[in-house]
Amino acid sequence: MPTLELLRPDHAEALLAFERANRAHFARSVPDRGDAYFAEFPARHAALLAEQTRGTCRFHVVRDADGELLGRVNLVDLAEGGAELGYRIAESATGRGIASAAVAEVCRLAATVYGLDFLTAATTLDNPASQAVLARNDFQLRHEFRLDDRAALAYRRDLADLRPTLLA
Repeated sequence: MPTLELLRPDHAEALLAFERANRAHFARSVPDRGDAYFAEFPARHAALLAEQTRGTCRFHVVRDADGELLGRVNLVDLAEGGAELGYRIAESATGRGIASAAVAEVCRLAATVYGLDFLTAATTLDNPASQAVLARNDFQLRHEFRLDDRAALAYRRDLADLRPTLLA
């Protein structure tokens, strides 16, 4: 089963290779990151690690048993008890439940380790696979909006049910 790891400096090379290999796949359902993202990747990776150190974000990579990077699952803008969830799974790993399992694990971490009360997420209307991942993880549809000129859906998941309860 794939594992989730908090982003580290030594993930940079594998993460860049993952993003390059899957760029066209991701661009079919989310806005493309643009050429500057790849050209400036070392600085971007360092900036993400700095955000994580400050506690404003939590970035994770998803790896298989052999260490291959299969995806990423991120929590950004941690504030006021919540964060925004984002995730990407390699085209070669889709359809195997990896996104659903990784999102479930990040929801658990958000509630029990990061102390969050809720998560929000968004997906484009033409991405039924992502909508299914969110539904399987108890995200509730809130509203439709525009994301870079594309129809998109906004979701929210309250995390109280993932916290351990104290027995009286």
